[in-house]
Amino acid sequence: MLPKYEFGDEVRIIRNVRNDGTYPGVPIGTLLIRRGSTGFVINIGTFLQDQLIYSVNILEQNKIVGFREEELISINEPWVPSKFESREKVRSKITLTVRGEARVFPGMEGEVLKVLRDEEYGVQYHVIFHDQVLQVPESSLEAARVFDDEEKSDATSH
Repeated sequence: MLPKYEFGDEVRIIRNVRNDGTYPGVPIGTLLIRRGSTGFVINIGTFLQDQLIYSVNILEQNKIVGFREEELISINEPWVPSKFESREKVRSKITLTVRGEARVFPGMEGEVLKVLRDEEYGVQYHVIFHDQVLQVPESSLEAARVFDDEEKSDATSH
């Protein structure tokens, strides 16, 4: 298990990272680092003897946070920002078809499983809609509706 990055390498964080309980003084679930942020590797360790953990100093935020290798890319690698992240709820803006058969209709809600970033083709997502996974371009999705507190109480009181 050889590390991809070394001490002093500048890296970009490719996923939003929330406190999983290992960052002291911050409530669990709090957003620590937003995707796209950059920092420098200051230490490399292991977790459960099978995962490399990189301590990264995020200078802009004055934070040192641990990241798994798959959460990082080199600052020299192309970065294509995305509107959504894995596990976010989204809705289809259009009818999605597979071999001419309509599978997903406008307004149907799904969950992002994976973000695919490509300089040439832009951002696409693997989205699960009920029991099927489709690859969907970013332009065909919108954020799932978020109810405000008043709408929540109306929806639960009927």
